[in-house]
Amino acid sequence: MSIEQFETLGLFLGIGALYLFIVMAIWDVLKKSNAPRFGKVFVWLVLFLSPAVFVAKVIFEYFVE
Repeated sequence: MSIEQFETLGLFLGIGALYLFIVMAIWDVLKKSNAPRFGKVFVWLVLFLSPAVFVAKVIFEYFVE
């Protein structure tokens, strides 16, 4: 395994772990709050679209190279 592959793997695993903690924190806050249903749906929509942009960036870079 080269240094570049190790760094890429570490980046994806690190961001994935960080994202999991963010999801758990937001889930806890939304569970305890009195936010309306539309607000909760909007929060989850934004939260799950952010990794989609990260994946799209990787796919775009693959096709450009």
